[in-house]
Amino acid sequence: MFDQLDIIEERYEQLNELLSDPEVVSDSDLLRKYSKEQSELHKTVEVYRHYKQVKEDIQEIELMLSETDDSDEVAMLKEEAADLKAEVPELEEKLKFLLIPKDPNDEKDVIVEVRAAAGGDEAAIFAGDLFRMYSKFAEAHNFKTEIVEATESDHGGYKEISFSVSGDGAYSKLKYENGAHRVQRVPETESGGRIHTSTATVAVLPEVEDVEIEIRNEDLKIDTYRSSGAGGQHVNTTDSAVRITHLPTGVIATSSEKSQIQKP
Repeated sequence: MFDQLDIIEERYEQLNELLSDPEVVSDSDLLRKYSKEQSELHKTVEVYRHYKQVKEDIQEIELMLSETDDSDEVAMLKEEAADLKAEVPELEEKLKFLLIPKDPNDEKDVIVEVRAAAGGDEAAIFAGDLFRMYSKFAEAHNFKTEIVEATESDHGGYKEISFSVSGDGAYSKLKYENGAHRVQRVPETESGGRIHTSTATVAVLPEVEDVEIEIRNEDLKIDTYRSSGAGGQHVNTTDSAVRITHLPTGVIATSSEKSQIQKP
């Protein structure tokens, strides 16, 4: 573990030097890359340096204890050493946790989808409650939220709602919300006071990075068609529908014009 921590600390120092290099400072892409890497290592290096300082302080106190016979000083030094030794296992656990490989999606923005499931109108109300809860959570962490798509229910809440959450570490904070959520309560729509169980599903999707794909013309098959009007009337001789097939994958895209000139 400590060999790995030494390598991390060495890399951290290299990044400090790189970030002060004029060539890196003038290159926005490199500057962003190295700044991000340094930020990811900062916490680990900070805890490791504190750990090493605590170990050094313990050794120094033990040396002082071996050189003094003063009872008051001995008592004081032993108490200080005990406090420092108590920190060691806690710091070691922190370091072990920090060395666990991170989910590569942890720092990404997310799309959250909340859908009412079993429970009818009450499930939709519950889905709305979940949306408001996530919105307040995002606000507390200085994340930005924006509704992408929503279908409201007749009695309040949402049959389904999708919204984006943007901010550093958004996915790491929300990814464990994936799955089904259940609530047992007396619904607002229940006049008899009976407890109902309602459920809603939540999907937390990390933002997908844009990928550039080169499509060669020779990989495309383009077909054009002429549509028919009402009662068998033929649309004006201009081609009004197009189908494009990507031959290597079989993916098909179609397009058609809704407004056409028809022959009388």
